[in-house]
Amino acid sequence: MATCLMQQKGSGEEANGGKKIVITGVSQGLGRALALELAKRGHTIIGCSRTQDKLDSLHQQLSNSSSLNHLLLNVDVRSDESVETMVRTVIHKFGAPDIIVNNAATINKENAKIGDISREEFDDIIDTNVKGTANVLRHFIPLMIPRNQGIIVNISSLFGRMGAPLVSPYCSSKWAVEGLSKSVAKELPNGMTVVALDPGLIYTEMLLCSLGKVASNYQSPQEWAFKAASMILNFTNADNGASLTVEDPGTLPT
Repeated sequence: MATCLMQQKGSGEEANGGKKIVITGVSQGLGRALALELAKRGHTIIGCSRTQDKLDSLHQQLSNSSSLNHLLLNVDVRSDESVETMVRTVIHKFGAPDIIVNNAATINKENAKIGDISREEFDDIIDTNVKGTANVLRHFIPLMIPRNQGIIVNISSLFGRMGAPLVSPYCSSKWAVEGLSKSVAKELPNGMTVVALDPGLIYTEMLLCSLGKVASNYQSPQEWAFKAASMILNFTNADNGASLTVEDPGTLPT
């Protein structure tokens, strides 16, 4: 069951023209940095994660930097029932969101060839990265269609557009996110937009898992979020079905 933290300050985004923005995997890394950046710009954050203590600390940060009624929910996107409960809560409190960022993702804990990756770990990556995204789309999109507007950003990866050794489950999942995005884009009315967005290489725990200490050479999540937020807020229907990349994505080490 989804549990929530909600701020009770201010009059909300309706007074200042801000957007209602759902971000999955909001408690750390890119999701957290993006939530803080968008909140700073006057938008209402509706975030979810599986990690309650990190949600608590994010709630405190949002409280310190914004007077809007942000909502943080403890949700496992792998669970269709958990996502359905979240969506009911969001619709009750806010109505349909303006923007969804499907960011929740995981990668194999150690670089390994396919024969050395357990079935359980492979399944967990697919369940989080692919099925988690699909669960959010399944429950939110029908509620957004009557308004004939809304932007959905499915966070992809460079590894969703090329093969890379030792991270086959992650590559598989992000290729699936690319295909899912392009397919769903063809199902939506003209006022809605779905984009697969490659964030580039950012110094996060996930990049540490795959690149090791080299990961520290790349941009911080905060630097990334400043650019990504502007990009996401300016997507239009002309971008529907596109595979895009955030500015200055960095290059893989040889």
